[in-house]
Amino acid sequence: MSEVLLASEQAQAQALADAAADAMWSRDAVARALGMERVEVTPGRATLRMRVRPDMANGHHICHGGMIFTLADTAFAYACNSYNLNTVASACHIDFLAPGREGDLLEAQAVERSAAGRTGVYDVTVSVVGGKTVALFRGKSARIKGEVTASLADAQ
Repeated sequence: MSEVLLASEQAQAQALADAAADAMWSRDAVARALGMERVEVTPGRATLRMRVRPDMANGHHICHGGMIFTLADTAFAYACNSYNLNTVASACHIDFLAPGREGDLLEAQAVERSAAGRTGVYDVTVSVVGGKTVALFRGKSARIKGEVTASLADAQ
């Protein structure tokens, strides 16, 4: 019986993560404008991808760090909002390890490391799909009032 209950709880948690991700995506103009793709969102985790376009290159002909940061920050946002509780960044840090290049498909994988009370810590690894790690990002989250899906109803 406990296995059935556990599977049911997992299915409910995943349904909530899907609903929160869908609600966020519907309002996430930045992610869509940058051509991001949601690969997967599960409770406490998220994977997003973004192809490096020519208009994302800096003066050194490599992907602008701000674009890499935005991809990592977006994956972080989807992971920490996956419980359908409005959550924002309170702090974050990124280490750039290697350049992203025009045409690279970058993937950001966010993983919850700690969640207690209203705060959380998430690590995001940004890599070229099938290749090198480009950046490591750590985000600290703070839960605020409301639910992600309720915010969608409030905005309409």
